[in-house]
Amino acid sequence: MLDARLELTNNLAERSIKTFVIDRKNFLFAVSPKEAQGSAIMFSIVETAKENKLNPYNYLCYIFRTAPKLDQTKPDWIKPLLPENAPDWCKAGVH
Repeated sequence: MLDARLELTNNLAERSIKTFVIDRKNFLFAVSPKEAQGSAIMFSIVETAKENKLNPYNYLCYIFRTAPKLDQTKPDWIKPLLPENAPDWCKAGVH
């Protein structure tokens, strides 16, 4: 390949799923498939926040405060919740 933006290894991907690997035994004890799915969604949001240089706790607070106020019947209702639209107080290092 001639595209220098691509990494030659998958180390970044492996590092980002490390928390899943560590907690995979915990998923075995999920009471229901829905509970396991909920845990996977939370892990996914947290890792997405980290990859986008957001404070995971602040980003989750933002999502939980904002999502109930959105009109979910509109096709683009989720856009305000995406990492690139998170407010400045969600950014890592901002208190």
